[in-house]
Amino acid sequence: MLGGVAVVAGPPDAEPMGFFTDTSLCIGCKACEVACKQWNALPSDGMRWSGQSYDNTLHLSATTWRHVSFVEHASGNGAATNGHPVRWLFNSDVCKHCTAAPCQEACPTGALIYNEFQNVYLQQDVCNGCGYCVSACPFGVLGRSDADGAAHKCTLCYDRQRDGLEPACAKSCPTDSIQFGPVSELREHARRRVEELRARGENGAYLYGADDAGEYKRLNAFFLLTEEPGAYNLPPAPHRPRARMTERYLWSAVVGIGLTLLSAAAMRASGRV
Repeated sequence: MLGGVAVVAGPPDAEPMGFFTDTSLCIGCKACEVACKQWNALPSDGMRWSGQSYDNTLHLSATTWRHVSFVEHASGNGAATNGHPVRWLFNSDVCKHCTAAPCQEACPTGALIYNEFQNVYLQQDVCNGCGYCVSACPFGVLGRSDADGAAHKCTLCYDRQRDGLEPACAKSCPTDSIQFGPVSELREHARRRVEELRARGENGAYLYGADDAGEYKRLNAFFLLTEEPGAYNLPPAPHRPRARMTERYLWSAVVGIGLTLLSAAAMRASGRV
């Protein structure tokens, strides 16, 4: 059920559950941030004025699992001070629960797993705090806690899902900018929403992470954007280290075989074989 309490408890290997975040509906209220911190007993990040934005948390971290960004965006090619119209862009960022998660691939202890809802879940009692997952994530999702040295991130409210409830952030969103449910249903809904916005004249509306793109696989927490990804502090072309490593290993193997053949040919030519 979208926009309400969703009964989602199911057997292992059930249909993937995830988020669709519609930035065109986000009003920057930060209700999702507060609800996430309250439900997961996460400490406050303080109310220090950064001097960069009205946003006091600035990014995802070990203690901020939902982050609403405030971006003062100038339309057109010039700066806001040159007379171009300015508008605020809001986006509630979160772990993407990737279908091919670099953090899970990099974890040496098996702390990061896919649970029965196909969410990327971090087992705190298995994490050794090595930080490999932090470096591997192209979205800057994970962080290491100063309190225990371990990595922490969004669990997609695993405890609530097991009890048949939607995550706290989606439950608290007053505009339904954050929607939760089976990923296949969310994608269909999201595509209809893009068509609706384009029909209203928002020609730049598109989906970020809903489908495979380049070396990166689709995300189970994807977004509707109206500006380029960088405007929302999202990477335009996220990299998957394992994919690049596989490519490099293949090239190394090809080069190694080629050098071996050349060496053998040279030895034959010199009469040593």
